[in-house]
Amino acid sequence: MDTKILEEIVVAKMPFGKYKGTIIADLPISYLEWFLRKGGFPPGKLGMQLHTIYEIKLNGLEELLKPIKDFQK
Repeated sequence: MDTKILEEIVVAKMPFGKYKGTIIADLPISYLEWFLRKGGFPPGKLGMQLHTIYEIKLNGLEELLKPIKDFQK
């Protein structure tokens, strides 16, 4: 896994939709699941970021992001 993705998802903001402006790492899992029900994540970098945070939240690994969030402050 490219750790740069983790660094990005704790600062990048959702560019559209209901949660526009919300940091990707802070998106609720219900919103990420909505994407899956509607056909999947968008293509490209945003889709990879959303898929990554979905897997992290699905597997209860959000604590992995805490040191990265703290470093970014």
